[in-house]
Amino acid sequence: MTRRFTVSGTNTAFSCAHCGLKVLALSNGSVRNHCPGCLHSLHLDVFPGDRASDCGGLLEPVEIEQHPKKGWMIVHRCQKCGHLGRNKAALDDPQQPDDFAALLAVSARHRE
Repeated sequence: MTRRFTVSGTNTAFSCAHCGLKVLALSNGSVRNHCPGCLHSLHLDVFPGDRASDCGGLLEPVEIEQHPKKGWMIVHRCQKCGHLGRNKAALDDPQQPDDFAALLAVSARHRE
């Protein structure tokens, strides 16, 4: 089975399940699946963007990686099932960019 990105019309605003921040939809047409403030997410996808997972657990940011083509990637671990997934950081979103200090904090925690 190969990984694929699916946009299923889910580029909508939501409230963060971890910190309560009102999260705006991305303005570039991509689908935001994590909070730009605390970087947490929900385990909703089997493949990125498909919203086909029935887990629904809280995804905690555990690491930051640099991908040569995609840029900064947030590694999430599901607190319910242990799933590990990656999501591109949205540092360039003009309306609500990811908090760079939060990215640095996750990176620093991982290095301890």
